[in-house]
Amino acid sequence: MAEQHLPNRWGIAVAAVIMQICLGAVYAWSVFVKPLVNTQHWSLTQVSLSFTINVFFIGVGTVIGGLWMESAGPRKVATVGGIIYGLGYTLSSFAAAQHSLPLLYLCYGVLAGTGGGMGYICPVATIAKWFPDLRGVMTGLAVTGYGAGALLMGPIAAREIVSAGVATTFLIFGIAYLIAVVATAQFYANPPADWKPAGWVPKTAVAKAAGSYDYTVKQAFGTWQAWILWLMLFLNVSAGIMIISQASPIAQQQVHLTAVAAGTMVGLLGIFNAVGRFFWAWLSDYLGRARVYFLLYLIQAGIFFYLPRIATETALFLAFATIYLCYGGGFGTMPSFTADYFGAKHMGGIYGWILLAWGVGGVVSPIMIARVREATGSYATSIHIIAGLMVVSLILPLIVRRPREKEIGRPELLTRAS
Repeated sequence: MAEQHLPNRWGIAVAAVIMQICLGAVYAWSVFVKPLVNTQHWSLTQVSLSFTINVFFIGVGTVIGGLWMESAGPRKVATVGGIIYGLGYTLSSFAAAQHSLPLLYLCYGVLAGTGGGMGYICPVATIAKWFPDLRGVMTGLAVTGYGAGALLMGPIAAREIVSAGVATTFLIFGIAYLIAVVATAQFYANPPADWKPAGWVPKTAVAKAAGSYDYTVKQAFGTWQAWILWLMLFLNVSAGIMIISQASPIAQQQVHLTAVAAGTMVGLLGIFNAVGRFFWAWLSDYLGRARVYFLLYLIQAGIFFYLPRIATETALFLAFATIYLCYGGGFGTMPSFTADYFGAKHMGGIYGWILLAWGVGGVVSPIMIARVREATGSYATSIHIIAGLMVVSLILPLIVRRPREKEIGRPELLTRAS
């Protein structure tokens, strides 16, 4: 296929960012927490379970979408994901109006989560194929929009909930996101096999160190490296999502913000989630993916140990902002980490499975922090547990390495660590 007949890869990148902004609405969930607790008479743990189910099924959706992309391509998968995602939000309106907690779990948790995951994997895997020359920065940019979703939805949703109620807010956003995600999905297409930008040759040490062999999903997960990457993402997600799930209630309790002010803060924090995805991904192109992850764990360990002692609004915001930066950085860096180790051809299927760590991590920590808060009246115990976990996590970036080239083509060696 001639170069001039190819779709504009920068147009695909723009569509990817817009789609991810829509799908990133999940990060503004904490603005729904207190209104649902107060108006539905559900406990904090019951309400938090909606978010937990959603995040788990995002992971499930990335696996489904990633594997389906192998045969159907990104456009069809993202379109179906957008429809399911929008319906999940729209039907959550009915669940809230009918005071049905199980229905909320099904609509917001299962449907919106699965659809969001199917949508999420498509732009990430597609961008990795179109930008081998800018792998870290462009896959980071592709997921930057996801982190920015809360920036748009957080303050708008908080005000809409106050003026129109939770049910109407779900309905409005559901319709808007269905239209936007399906529309942007139509821009996606894979490049021809073995396509590369004209005249491009790897120049940086990180690009030169990237593997040239395209592992299948089965081959990739026959290596210990794939499971280390899975665990690294799981640990970073567990730390960040605990705070994301309870940012608004923590701010209201610890520094006495109002619900609207806390909702505005959650929206502003979305900037740091987004910036972290781009900044750390860009830095990883020069510093290396493993070194970036080491810094993410180290920074978070210090912040989490200090967090329960914070007593001022400014200091709490700065601590949250740093956690959001690191959380976003984990997502921004991991796509290029995966492509460097296992190639871009089967990126959708491989990274879809790695993203299941996002769903699993989203089950444990939000429920833990909600239950410990209800039992003790404080968030401190859960936060200190995560701090210790970050210290232990430092070992993983030190031991991980790219699968050896000499193991390529010999599947029986792919499981052998050296």
